[in-house]
Amino acid sequence: MSTVREQVLSTFRASFGGDPALLARAPGRVNLIGEHTDYNDGFVFPAAIDRAIYIAARPRNDREVHLVSIDFADETVFSLDALDAPDLAVWSSYPRGALWWLVNQGFEVPGFDAVMGGDIPVGAGLSSSAAVEVVTIELGLALAGGTLPKLSIALGGVDVEHNFIGVPCGVMDQMASAMGVEGHALLIDCRSLEATPIPIPGGVSIVIMDTAKRRGLVDSEYATRRAQCEEAARILGVPALRDATREQVEAARDTLGDVLYRRARHIVTENLRTQAAATALRNGGLKTAGQAMRESHASLRDDYEVSCRELDVMSDLANAQPGCYGARMTGGGFGGCAVALVDNGAVDAFVQAVAPAYEAETGLTPQIYVCHAGAGSSVERL
Repeated sequence: MSTVREQVLSTFRASFGGDPALLARAPGRVNLIGEHTDYNDGFVFPAAIDRAIYIAARPRNDREVHLVSIDFADETVFSLDALDAPDLAVWSSYPRGALWWLVNQGFEVPGFDAVMGGDIPVGAGLSSSAAVEVVTIELGLALAGGTLPKLSIALGGVDVEHNFIGVPCGVMDQMASAMGVEGHALLIDCRSLEATPIPIPGGVSIVIMDTAKRRGLVDSEYATRRAQCEEAARILGVPALRDATREQVEAARDTLGDVLYRRARHIVTENLRTQAAATALRNGGLKTAGQAMRESHASLRDDYEVSCRELDVMSDLANAQPGCYGARMTGGGFGGCAVALVDNGAVDAFVQAVAPAYEAETGLTPQIYVCHAGAGSSVERL
């Protein structure tokens, strides 16, 4: 039984006297391969991880929400009729946004007392914010006596980001959090939103390595990359780079120019690698999938230019270890995390070798999380 789960339940009893009626849960995620392909209508391959955000709650007889955050060591009170009040705690904007979305969908959510806490590292690029959106939507639906398909819950979280928080995110994080399948990664087609669970072979762990290099430049560089991809697609005469072939990109190399050529080459080859990695894992081909991860990192470093020294050092160290099938940067880039698939028998030695070597090389102390693919969001009546 999760210790963070128990902490949330015991904190609820201490804060509100008595037991909660509901416990909702939504996991974080890591993307195994398929980076910067999402806004090009391409393929991504995330897994929900066995770290999650929990909310314990019970309904009230008024329109107020009394919310305690363990992670922020803070509490706030707000009205369901004033969810965008300007002076409320910043950390509460994600749960407030999720409730705003539910109210806009016509669900009669009552006031409630709640405690929220989790074990997803904040700021490491493991989508703690998407998990908060998804877990609050799950909770609000249960309180309102409503249900929605998991994809609708995920898209609700995306709507919260776009129209309440003001962040133009893709669909991957919320889909992985809501729709994850234990022991599987999800091959997501970002155009059709079809999600195919692919089993991860037994005997392997997903190791997430936080470089402790906080992500800089991401917003401005992200916007630049997106514009470059749209321009490359326009030159190639395709709706999105997802529709281009390697042959088309090579044939248009001179027309595209060096930078747009490399950006387009990354997207086209990354989509092929992502689908190949999914096929390989389905057939137990860990070495083939791992090789695709290594090639993905090289492409992100050289063609897409979103890596940084710390991510390169971490990925190189990981790839040099016995029992590591493959490692790469994961997320938007310029800092954050790398991810590796590591044989279970080699995990302890892997962690003991990589962490001190990385610190010696960079002067930064990394955090390393050994994870497995977990189930998507859920809510239980207590």
